[in-house]
Amino acid sequence: MPTFKYRVRAQSGGISTGNVEAISESAAMELLEDKSLVVLSLTEGGKSSGKKGFNINIGRVKSKDIVIFSRQLSVMVSATVPIVQALKILAAQTTNAIFVEKIMELANDVDGGMKLSAGMSKHDKVFGRFYIAMVKSGETSGKLDEVLQYLADQMEKDYDLVSRIKGAMIYPVFIIFGMTVVGFLMMIFVVPNMTRMLVESGQELPALTKMLIGTSNFMKSFWWLIIGAVIGLIFLFKMWTRTQMGRVSWDTAKVKFPIFGTLFQKIYIVRFARGFSTLIKGGVPVSIALRITSEVVDNEAYKKLILDTIKEVEDGSSVSVLFSKSDLMPKMLSQMMGIGEQTGKLDSILEKLADFYSREIDSMVSGLTSLIEPLILMVMGVGVGGMVAAIMMPMFKVAQSMGEYFFINKIRL
Repeated sequence: MPTFKYRVRAQSGGISTGNVEAISESAAMELLEDKSLVVLSLTEGGKSSGKKGFNINIGRVKSKDIVIFSRQLSVMVSATVPIVQALKILAAQTTNAIFVEKIMELANDVDGGMKLSAGMSKHDKVFGRFYIAMVKSGETSGKLDEVLQYLADQMEKDYDLVSRIKGAMIYPVFIIFGMTVVGFLMMIFVVPNMTRMLVESGQELPALTKMLIGTSNFMKSFWWLIIGAVIGLIFLFKMWTRTQMGRVSWDTAKVKFPIFGTLFQKIYIVRFARGFSTLIKGGVPVSIALRITSEVVDNEAYKKLILDTIKEVEDGSSVSVLFSKSDLMPKMLSQMMGIGEQTGKLDSILEKLADFYSREIDSMVSGLTSLIEPLILMVMGVGVGGMVAAIMMPMFKVAQSMGEYFFINKIRL
């Protein structure tokens, strides 16, 4: 069983460190929280375990499976069906074999006296810390059915958001990929045959034509080097983004991209606002809610900001004030959070902010789609037009020279 190093604060205010054995990080967190301790840090084997909080797609269990599971379990719990029986019914109805196995293990654990949230913590790669924390809050408040229903609603919103963005980007990405492949093949197979006559004519060629022929010859001779370089760069980029410095640098750069940076920022804000709101509404303490939400955002730059905020919040600072000092958070977010903290309605304000930014994302995606399509067509037109001009200009010169030659000979005759 893994050993976790912890640093905790007791109710008296004293800070202590030690080790605890648990099946998973979530289980270790639960053991410490059950002792009324505030977890300041929790690491496995001296290294951060770095598990994703809301990433319920890990493995082969899809988010759709979890949504259906949550809704059906909510209905049965509200109908006072025993949880063990409800889980066995769900296992019989589920078509995903991996998920069936997890549900049956969960049913056996609950049947053995374990809480539902504790049993889920053994499968945190399937459910995630966010989900488990909310289920635990539902057990504590006696509103497990409402929590499960709410989780299903929030997960559907998150899934719909990602689906809308992916759906809007499929066509532009497909067109760009197709243009790249077709252009590459034309430069290797088509252009050399079309320009051979121009080279053999011996006349001075325009600069554009020389550039086209030079590029075509290079790609024809070193196509393997180009493909290898592209694959190598992709591999190096993947390796770089797996390092801590690479992840932070890349995630920071994403929110600063022209045009797309604002879209990325709003996506992360929606994830933060929705996740943080859900946890607060479920009665999870602010410091723990922030820690879990830092993993929900799925961006290392935002995760670092939120984790740094936790230390200040535990010392009595306001979340909104700390966020207002960062350019990663919009001013509107920090100002609205400040109002929520003052009025005691932070959860509802965060929920409204999540809905607002979600609508903003829809608007931006629609606008970007409308902008990208004509832009792609314009680039295609310029590329094809340049290629045609590079080939046709010297051909017109050859035709003109031949016309002049025949005209002069006709006069001489």
